Amino acid sequence: GGSLTKLAYYSTVQHKVARVRSFDHSGKDIENEPLYEITVQEEITARLHFIKFENTYIETCLDFIKDHLVNTETKVIKATGGGAYKFKDLIEKKLGLKVDKEDVMTCLIKGCNFVLRNIPHEVFAYQKDSDTEFRFQTNDPNIFPYLLVNIGSGVSIVKVETEDKFEWIGGSSIGGGTFWGLGALLTKTKKFDELLQLASKGQHTNVDMLVKDVYGGAYQTLGLSGNLIASSFGKSTTADKEFSKEDMAKSLLHMISNDIGQLACLYAKLHNLEKIYFGGFFIRGHPVTMRTITYSINFFSKGEVQALFLRHEGYLGAIGAFLKGAEQDNPNQYSWGENYAGSSGLMSTSPDVYPMQRTRSGTFDMLEMDRLERPLVNLPLLKDPSTYIPDTVDLTDDAMARKYWLTCFEEALDGVAKRAAASQPDSMDALERAEKFRQKYWNKLQTLRQQPFAYGTLTVRSLLDTREHCLNEFNFPDPYSKIKQKENGIALKCFHSVIESLDSLDWEERQFALVKGLLAGNVFDWGAKAVSDVLESEPQFGFEEAKSKLQERPWLQDSYNQWLERLKEGPPHKCALIFADNSGIDIILGVFPFVRELLSRGTEVILACNSGPALNDVTYSESLIVTERIAAMDPIIQSALKEEKLLLVQTGSSSPCLDLSRLDKGLAVLVRERKTDLVIIEGMGRAIHTNYYAAFKCESLKLAVIKNSWLADRLGGKIFSVIFKYEVPCQ
Repeated sequence: GGSLTKLAYYSTVQHKVARVRSFDHSGKDIENEPLYEITVQEEITARLHFIKFENTYIETCLDFIKDHLVNTETKVIKATGGGAYKFKDLIEKKLGLKVDKEDVMTCLIKGCNFVLRNIPHEVFAYQKDSDTEFRFQTNDPNIFPYLLVNIGSGVSIVKVETEDKFEWIGGSSIGGGTFWGLGALLTKTKKFDELLQLASKGQHTNVDMLVKDVYGGAYQTLGLSGNLIASSFGKSTTADKEFSKEDMAKSLLHMISNDIGQLACLYAKLHNLEKIYFGGFFIRGHPVTMRTITYSINFFSKGEVQALFLRHEGYLGAIGAFLKGAEQDNPNQYSWGENYAGSSGLMSTSPDVYPMQRTRSGTFDMLEMDRLERPLVNLPLLKDPSTYIPDTVDLTDDAMARKYWLTCFEEALDGVAKRAAASQPDSMDALERAEKFRQKYWNKLQTLRQQPFAYGTLTVRSLLDTREHCLNEFNFPDPYSKIKQKENGIALKCFHSVIESLDSLDWEERQFALVKGLLAGNVFDWGAKAVSDVLESEPQFGFEEAKSKLQERPWLQDSYNQWLERLKEGPPHKCALIFADNSGIDIILGVFPFVRELLSRGTEVILACNSGPALNDVTYSESLIVTERIAAMDPIIQSALKEEKLLLVQTGSSSPCLDLSRLDKGLAVLVRERKTDLVIIEGMGRAIHTNYYAAFKCESLKLAVIKNSWLADRLGGKIFSVIFKYEVPCQ
């Protein structure tokens, strides 16, 4: 680009993963053996890296490429943007490679499609005067069609209809270069950023002629307010005085932004498009230009169209050029996820708020994306995927909640680091790595205190996911693996007696006992401090003790009577999809008896567990072993497995929360095939922090025990209050 070089490259990352597998128990006494074997293996995964360098450090950038990214097989380097011409000879000479220039607009759109599809909180609207400058949008699964307004030296307006179909529909020669050029002539300031800084301090009304200057007030016949600009620079024709550089820069900024805004609105209306994304160096995260463009779009569309910006706008061209070069590997067939541990996040570049921290090398921004093992899609049962928001509380917006949860995660950090180190007693450097993890996550939390919007909307889910990413970066793939192994073994020994006791009850008593068991199981959550303190100090704390902790009915949210009525009066459900939460007592003594009852009613069950570890949540591979052992004890489970009426699937997630817009494709296919008509979500992370307000096309059951007193208080209850939400969609 004109002032920045953006570099995109692919690497393979070697990291540790925890694997579980059944012991061969043939002919052995298995009473005192662990339930399964845990091994830690090396796994190679793919990662995309994106780095920005200032062009003044182009030599440093090329040294980095030469030292780390070029091997003997590399013959060509893909390049796009103005620098692909300007630095072509330098790149070819220094790297000994042929520069293959790619079309700028094609790359830009490829990059744009890629981030829209893979980064949930990519798009934001800018609101200068609200508490949170950045208002992130929910990801509409249908990203097309949209209008891309690229404001570089001039303005290009492109209509994008599909992955490969786009057309340039218009533009203007009055763009970023005009602001820069005229600004330099007016203020003698040659640097773009300095010009913007002048504009941010200026008062355009000193230079511009307003409607009230012409008509003495508002022009009511046409509905024009008195403060509207009637003529940019209009006062300079009559005023006999010098204007300040700041005021002239501000007037110029308004003039060009208003022109671009009106143009964009007209094209959007002409082509019937609702989404307008703005990019190019004129925007580049500058609050001043985002504010003026937003105002202009809002004014000319009468509030019907919103100006939208992209968190990684500066990388679009580089991502597109990379994707062009990697076409034979088809990166688009995979889903990718932002790795919070290695990404620097969106900074407010407002000069007064956070001075940009740049290192000596001129790199000041990084984005890392990990290739996910499986493609992710929407849950087909969501009522409206385009309006689905996973998270219950937006911490970017709610300052009180933000302060509480950031402090909560800070206070828990030492314990998490200790647990991580203790999970690898045979490793020489576990303590050192745990300390590095602690430091890294602490720094992330401090960034988020200052800039809560850094990674999109800040939520409890994003705080938990960032912590998991940081643990993985320092090779702690599953700090709770030994705890889960032990708890699964203990719970399995109680399974038979729990089932016997349930079977001895009459039907109505049994339904209540099953729900109570499900809730009691949900108490066993090492992610909740109130519980982990009890579990560490009282090793004998078990299923019955957990039942006694539960709130008595009526519960905080209580639609149990409606659920019971549905079971009594209605036909059996065709198929239930259950999202499981914790290992041990939760899945074995809470979820499985409930599953068994559904199967007995003639309902098929899809049991969905996390693909990867997070806290003490049960993983798919652990659930396979647990189910096999339960089937050996229970004929109902055994025959359901055999007849494929009980199916175990993975969610595609490694989070203690649940985003139903990014689920394993195989799960979505199965849900459709089996005509699923009941969704059951259990646990605080999946049913309260996320999905509390999620609406489905079918019946749903959300149940959890609140194990955090602040959250309980927020919802109007006490610790160990119960949420039991049975919902039927409106016909």
